[in-house]
Amino acid sequence: MPKRVAIITTIYRYLSHAQHMGDRFLIGYPHDGRWHKPDVQVVSLYVDQKPKGDQSQERASEFGFKVYPTIAETLRCGGDKLAVDAVLIIGEHGEYPKNELGQVLYPRHEFMKQCVEVFDKDGRAVPVYNDKHLSYSFEKAKWMVDQSKRLKFPMLAGSSLPVTWRLPDVELPLGCQIEEALMVGVGGSDPMDYHALEAMQCMIERRKGGESGVKSVELMDGEAVWKAGEEGRWSKQLLTAALSRSDSPQGLSNDDGRPQDLVGSGEIRKLVKAPAAYFIERNDGLKSVLLMLNGAVRDYTFAARVRGQGIVSTQFLLTPTPNVTYSACLMSKIEEMFVTGKAPYPVERTLIVSGALESCLQSRHQGGKRLETPHLAVRYQAPRSRQHA
Repeated sequence: MPKRVAIITTIYRYLSHAQHMGDRFLIGYPHDGRWHKPDVQVVSLYVDQKPKGDQSQERASEFGFKVYPTIAETLRCGGDKLAVDAVLIIGEHGEYPKNELGQVLYPRHEFMKQCVEVFDKDGRAVPVYNDKHLSYSFEKAKWMVDQSKRLKFPMLAGSSLPVTWRLPDVELPLGCQIEEALMVGVGGSDPMDYHALEAMQCMIERRKGGESGVKSVELMDGEAVWKAGEEGRWSKQLLTAALSRSDSPQGLSNDDGRPQDLVGSGEIRKLVKAPAAYFIERNDGLKSVLLMLNGAVRDYTFAARVRGQGIVSTQFLLTPTPNVTYSACLMSKIEEMFVTGKAPYPVERTLIVSGALESCLQSRHQGGKRLETPHLAVRYQAPRSRQHA
């Protein structure tokens, strides 16, 4: 029997995360060179907002499920007991306020809280996937993970970058010794820097001893980013290695096709009008940095200096709309958990990235101050088996 799935989301319209994910469970998707129809059945849907272009009722009518007015009714399918085998929480997109850090206050924690209330009342819990970061607040994010431990249900969270294709196909050896790491990302603060931080996390978590937690963070903007590079706080060699994997260099390459050394020529400083550098130091001493370089490239790349291997670098491939087939990579992992009852990789990965991002944004809010983060002592081991496409 297919697993019965409830979808809890903010909005369901064209190119929203709910549409990408929900449609793949309803219709299927290409995966590993074949058409794959998930062994699940969407049986209920809750939508918090219904803006112009809402597709929720249209999908419900087409695929034979019901849109319910509350989360409790969605999980119980209108009855008096939990009536689903898994829950898909998608708190992304829609009109929600922002806080002083610039974070969108998506109600992921509130969605989860209502699910947990049903689990507690009905005496049964089921697997839960939460899209992207767990919450804008580490305290709320940790509560979500703690509930999964308390009620003993498998939980998965995060974005598609850790599981999409890599160019080249790089997997750092489990237990390797990473000396320094650098990630290049693009896009706006909070939604897109999260993607970049999690992509970096899925690489560095494989180091010797596993993840040890975050000791301190610092976020700087503007000219201070370039000055930090001159002072050696981030490696120009690693940045060059990461950018060498990009398929979207801007400037002269985009104008007339010529190749260019963005770092060595200094062209990167002309292209990037508002650079940002996220410095994250781990409890085991590893120093990593995310450089948000809007204007220089349009993709996400990574480089690290690994003892015995030298510099290793790769691109996290993001395919174009409307198919965004990298989303299928993530759907296969969610389906795996729904069907087997086991999360393919630790939810702690998303927990530590959620907390690190919040602390970085607090650093920016305090003028780029270095912040100690003893609350981010999140420890876990990376999965042994390959998890990306």
